[in-house]
Amino acid sequence: MRMRMNIDCDGCYRKIRRALLQMQDLESHLIEKKQNRVSVCGMFIPQEIAIRLRQKTNRRVEILEIKEVDVSNDSSITLRPPLPN
Repeated sequence: MRMRMNIDCDGCYRKIRRALLQMQDLESHLIEKKQNRVSVCGMFIPQEIAIRLRQKTNRRVEILEIKEVDVSNDSSITLRPPLPN
């Protein structure tokens, strides 16, 4: 999921980072300070993450993009082309 937040200074960056690190549902995060974007990955409900981030940082959060991962496919299985007969 990708969100837009105002990241004006290093203090804002640290506050957002601290809030993201406290969230148990997130597997990884990326904070792009110059583009004012925050990207997060994990198994979560996007609206809940945005609401929690808003409450903890007191900053406006705008959800830009949500990509859903297909959990029905096993990640350990790799698809290969069939062998020629």
